[in-house]
Amino acid sequence: MNQTRSNLTKDEGAVQFSKLWIIAIAIVAIYGFALLLTITFKAYDDKPPIPDNVVNLNGEILFTGQDIREGQAIFLRYGLMDNGTVWGHGAYLGPDFPALYLNRMAKRTAELISLEQLNTPYENLNKEGQLLVDSQVSGFLKQNNYDQEGNTLIFLPSQEISFYEEPELWRQYFSDPIKNGGLKANLITDSTELRQLTAFFAWTAWASVTLRPDSESSYTNNFPYDELAGNKPTSEAVVWSVASLLFLLIGIGGLLFVYGKNSGWGWAMPNQAQIDYTRVSLPSHSQKALVKFIVVAALLFLGQTLVGGGVAHYRANPGNFYGLDISNIFPSSLLRTWHLQLAIFWIATGFAAGGLYLARVLGGIEFKGQRLLTNILFGAFAVVIFGSLLCEWAGLMGCFDSITFWLGSQGWEYLELGRLWQILLIIGLAVWFVLAVRASAPGFKRQSTKTITIFFWIAALGIPLFYLPALFYDNMTNFTIVDTWRFWIIHLWVEGFFELFATVMVAVMFIELGIVSKKTGLMVIFLDVILIFMGGIIGTGHHWYFSGQTSFNMALSGCFSALEVVPLILLTLEGYSFMKLQNSTSTDGAGFRHKWTIRYLISVGFWNFLGAGVFGFLINMPIVSYFEVGTYLTPNHGHAAMFGVFGMLALSLGVFILREVSTDEMWYKVERQIKTSFWGLNIGLAMMLAISLLPSGFIQIWDVVENGYWHARSLEFTSSHTMSLLGWLRMPGDLVFICLGAIPFFIATLRVWFSKKA
Repeated sequence: MNQTRSNLTKDEGAVQFSKLWIIAIAIVAIYGFALLLTITFKAYDDKPPIPDNVVNLNGEILFTGQDIREGQAIFLRYGLMDNGTVWGHGAYLGPDFPALYLNRMAKRTAELISLEQLNTPYENLNKEGQLLVDSQVSGFLKQNNYDQEGNTLIFLPSQEISFYEEPELWRQYFSDPIKNGGLKANLITDSTELRQLTAFFAWTAWASVTLRPDSESSYTNNFPYDELAGNKPTSEAVVWSVASLLFLLIGIGGLLFVYGKNSGWGWAMPNQAQIDYTRVSLPSHSQKALVKFIVVAALLFLGQTLVGGGVAHYRANPGNFYGLDISNIFPSSLLRTWHLQLAIFWIATGFAAGGLYLARVLGGIEFKGQRLLTNILFGAFAVVIFGSLLCEWAGLMGCFDSITFWLGSQGWEYLELGRLWQILLIIGLAVWFVLAVRASAPGFKRQSTKTITIFFWIAALGIPLFYLPALFYDNMTNFTIVDTWRFWIIHLWVEGFFELFATVMVAVMFIELGIVSKKTGLMVIFLDVILIFMGGIIGTGHHWYFSGQTSFNMALSGCFSALEVVPLILLTLEGYSFMKLQNSTSTDGAGFRHKWTIRYLISVGFWNFLGAGVFGFLINMPIVSYFEVGTYLTPNHGHAAMFGVFGMLALSLGVFILREVSTDEMWYKVERQIKTSFWGLNIGLAMMLAISLLPSGFIQIWDVVENGYWHARSLEFTSSHTMSLLGWLRMPGDLVFICLGAIPFFIATLRVWFSKKA
């Protein structure tokens, strides 16, 4: 593989370490998954019930449980979770549908009370009269009139009136892109579909406000905030937020104690003389075949940035795209679907390519047929990626309504991928895992690399394995159950096993380059596994505070999610080692082949602390999340963490592969594009956050506190002058990110690819 023997393939004997590390990892993993599974299966008992029938006081059926389920399916089929939110989860161009429905229902209740008790329209009452009426509204709405034995729910008159009036209001909402954040004009006009969609919204609003049996809060822990409806933060949200701070301080204190006692952990820097700056790699045929994976990843990344710019424009001006109405062809729900799916695809493609490349490094042997199998895998990935994107567009355009769940878009945020494409993706990831194991298998036979190979396999297995929860539900499953399994993927799959796999790959890279010893690389993996799993597994539940689960989840998840910050503190402490490495590669080590790989990894550490740590902890505490979830502070965290951490990791792996397969002459030609891209991406992301998303989030959360959650998510607020201006102010950062970041990186990959073909 190399002109000189690889650092990884040198068999120097077994690396000695204490078995206490393995015991600690096993305890943390078993304990974490035991509690997470307990929370998950408890959701089946705690979920808001879907009644067989919803009736009025006279026993007349208003709608059925099947209507609720069909309404949820309609909600998903038209991509409405990529327009607005349910219980704070979804997109930000439209309203939170339960919150808006609940507020309108509360106002109708106030009007009815005013007419019945005071014989005066509500708007004609003086301030004292309105306050008297308002004080009675929550008493009506919080009554739990659900009969468990008969599985029947009784709606009071104001709830009945709301149900009959709402379909027309939603028809008006769907009629004009300007009114709904860029959906297709007249998206839903069928009276049956509008009625069933209203049934779903009515059920989510009912669960938001009615008291859970034997509880003083609703099924959603009093979310969303609406004083008229009587929804206010629970005592548990305050108590467990305070407790989470205690967990955080104890975790940081323990880390600093161990760190200081051991004079620092992690990437122990060798002397500069130990690093071989000029070692030339000779990649195998299968490794060279991975360049096209990086080209496709760069293409998808560029496409995602362009689509993201379109989504941002819909926020600033939903009815006009520089003189054109594109909502009938590319509605905002489609662009956001593509924006999320492209992010997952290009990052996963980068990780897959990096994994296969480093598996070959770890194994040290080129097996017969590995290149052919790699090319077949590439073709399979291409079919799934581009086929699913095309079918998502066709599905949202109504080309195959009856099978859109299977072939088009499922409609669940982040998991819009049609069920058929999900199955094919899982198969593709399983094949990728087999190829990675095959390439790295010789590393298992050497004592010096046996342990790191095992961890490589475990981390790689987690990627196809923890995507399987995507198959545990369909479009009619109770929303609480779906959201539970959905975040097993969004949080645990990405922030758990993707991060673990990234740690192992970085360790393999650094060992191979001679930056760290095998023992140091292995110890970092041990420590990272413990710290990630300690808070990250149970911390998954911080997404479920207000999705129909009880305060039991809030207590555990609120406390343990605070510990997710602890490994980020470690990365910050170890950032100095990365900086020393950067400095060593910019002076005497100017010829170091992988200095740009290191610099991309330095940016990963920075965004990990800021995006995942600071911005993540900012919104993770229950009391903050109560007012914040579904506001622009969420995408502020999401962009900084998703791209800043996992995106930059994927790009660093891409840079590593491009440099390995390039001659010095070729690399000097593309290095300028890599450098430009590095600074363009980091500066553009910082501008995007600082100028637009972060101030938008704070202004929006202020409005939540002042006027209620429904108002902060309403078109009246999101299209206001200030919010629209902040939407336009995102453009400078977007332009820097695209023009100086994504485009130069794509050009660099093309130049390397064409040079290898020549």
